[in-house]
Amino acid sequence: MTRRTADLVSRLSSLARRFWVDALIVAAIAGLLSIALRAPDPNGAEGPPWLDVVITFGFLCPLFFRRRFPMGAPLTSAAVVVAASFADGGFLNNSFVSFLVALGISAWFGMRPDRRDAVAGWLAMQLTSVVVGINDPHPTPVGDYVWTFITFSIAWVIGFALGGRLRETDATRRLAEQAELEREEQARLAVAEERARIARELHDVVGHSVSVMTVQASAVRRLLEADQEKEREALLVVEQTGREALAEMRRMVGVLRRPDEAPALAPQPSMEHIEKLVAHTRETGLPVELRIEGTPVPLPAGIDTTAYRIVQEALTNAVKHARAGKAEVVVQYANGTVELTISDDGRGGGDGGGSGHGLVGMRERVSVYGGELEAGPQADGGFRLRATLPIA
Repeated sequence: MTRRTADLVSRLSSLARRFWVDALIVAAIAGLLSIALRAPDPNGAEGPPWLDVVITFGFLCPLFFRRRFPMGAPLTSAAVVVAASFADGGFLNNSFVSFLVALGISAWFGMRPDRRDAVAGWLAMQLTSVVVGINDPHPTPVGDYVWTFITFSIAWVIGFALGGRLRETDATRRLAEQAELEREEQARLAVAEERARIARELHDVVGHSVSVMTVQASAVRRLLEADQEKEREALLVVEQTGREALAEMRRMVGVLRRPDEAPALAPQPSMEHIEKLVAHTRETGLPVELRIEGTPVPLPAGIDTTAYRIVQEALTNAVKHARAGKAEVVVQYANGTVELTISDDGRGGGDGGGSGHGLVGMRERVSVYGGELEAGPQADGGFRLRATLPIA
């Protein structure tokens, strides 16, 4: 099946689901018209045929507008039936088609969300059935009134129950859609927050390096001889450019900081502090095993901070959200990369806490440096996270 054919089938099925009641109304019109054209009928319709045709359309056509006028349209149909009973009482009263339509209208009234409207519709249908029965040229037994009362009431109750169920379904669907929108918004905010945090940390790392360069250029400039004017001018340009770059960085990153957040004065955390991080996690009550495989090598400042933050976030999840009994941290240096594997035996999701966006932040950090991140439950239970970062 081609895509165009599939779209056509989907559109037709959607139209069928929406307009199947309208199709039934058209079928009812056809049924009543067939009765009208046979008038006079000894068992019901007395004619003339044109009058019964007018009654048919006056009775059923308002129902096409039930979506826009959920109470007005069926009440109009009921009013037409009451008026028609005085002109040709046997036409609708002795028609099985009109009886089925009346049952449908009773169910429609029962589905109304406002109980006052629902009860008013039920009373209108009962009153209509009584008036039509009285105006029937043939005597109507009392049992017919009782039968009509019971069947209309049963149809109304069915509509009432169905309407409640449909409203619950719609409410659940709306809540699910709202929750999905909120999750998407929270994920977007989490990504923006993590990117801002990465930018702040990079500012601190790069700012420190530029500061060192500027200070060194200034120191070297002061050590030059008096005849080294060209060298002095070149170093002065380096010094001024460095100071301007620092000022611009502070202005740019300043908008990313929270109002209550001051610039970082302490050194950024790095893999040199990984043992302290593991020891601190052990103090919280979670046994953590740390293994370092391969020969540790100096990492670029940004990657160093990112690796530390990933381990920190994973251990925080294991303590607060995964309900883990033990955890393991493996740091492997090999093939120009540093690979971090953090696993635990917890039963929780381990996906980043109450907000569920811890992994979003970690993926953002890893993607900044072109790394890879895998996370998910283990086959034997627990949760494992593996991140690979290029050292170069």
